[in-house]
Amino acid sequence: MYCILIISRYPKGFGIFGFFSMMIFRFPLWMNKKIKFWKLMGSGRNGTFDKRPDFNQWAVLVTGCQIPVTGNDSSTLVDGNPSAANSLLPRFIQKWLSLFHCKNKIYILKPIEGHGLWDGKEVFGQLPKQSLYEGKIAVLTRATIRVSRLKNFWKHVDAVAAQMSTANGFIESYGIGEVPWIKQATFSVWESKEQMKAFAYRMKEHAEVIKKTRQEKWYSEDMFVRFEVVSAV
Repeated sequence: MYCILIISRYPKGFGIFGFFSMMIFRFPLWMNKKIKFWKLMGSGRNGTFDKRPDFNQWAVLVTGCQIPVTGNDSSTLVDGNPSAANSLLPRFIQKWLSLFHCKNKIYILKPIEGHGLWDGKEVFGQLPKQSLYEGKIAVLTRATIRVSRLKNFWKHVDAVAAQMSTANGFIESYGIGEVPWIKQATFSVWESKEQMKAFAYRMKEHAEVIKKTRQEKWYSEDMFVRFEVVSAV
């Protein structure tokens, strides 16, 4: 299984069309029978969980059984038009993003390890918790935050986000989410799994936050998935 994540930035003054897309895109995604799972999401401002929405940046995530990525096919991803991913991404969405001159960051990803649920489903299939893969890696961390734990969650976000942006091996990240403040996700890309794990588990402040989320039961649902980055343009 492969998945596509598109982060689209609309030109200044065109963010309203990104907002409308979150409603309009539901129809072509729902009608495409090749798509197993999809999510339309807004973005935060600082590349991670963020209270302040970025109204010019929006995200689309789709998963399916197969994407024809072989040989150099992934190198054909140009100008936001992923020919290797056409079998999954509805043509209407591609034309919409082109019409409004969006700057798109397009990831083709292969899930390799992880745990947890999204809307009660294993949306990336049954994955091992660990694998032997050690190359360039992307990580998706998402959670539905209990209303009673929102204060606990948000008071720790800024410190951890600042540390991540300066961590060894960090490349880039995006804060995305389905519902502001409550259903949140961070997608980050790292040079290697070892460097990502060094940040996640060996950096004291981040390790303490992970511990608190479990002890205080901050989340009603959460998921953590690592991906091989097949292509990123």
